[in-house]
Amino acid sequence: MIIIIKGIGTDMVLISRIEKSIENERFLKKYFTENELLLFNKNKKSETIAANFAAKEAISKCFGTGILGFSLNEIEILRDNKGKPFANFFGNAEEIKNNLKIDKVHISITHDGGYALCFAVAEGE
Repeated sequence: MIIIIKGIGTDMVLISRIEKSIENERFLKKYFTENELLLFNKNKKSETIAANFAAKEAISKCFGTGILGFSLNEIEILRDNKGKPFANFFGNAEEIKNNLKIDKVHISITHDGGYALCFAVAEGE
């Protein structure tokens, strides 16, 4: 099987900007899924929220659309039992992913020095 890179994306978020945004409960409900909110309740660190936001933005760049035609809450960023982040897709975001023939999106998240960063690679056949 030949794997083709269908897109790459990166995004960096100033954590203090997210700290200010999460003071408004609507921000969390607008951009994050119920499962992400549960993750944030377990880990109340603002860098986790900022990293998830950066991941959604990075994935939108993999699509080549930016945030056009879908909402950020249609991309869900969770962690496996070892802490590795992964993405789930819903609604229009899932449809775009499927139309682009993207099978998997790999994401790597980090935060340091007041910033959260994500790098995303979309692959398909």
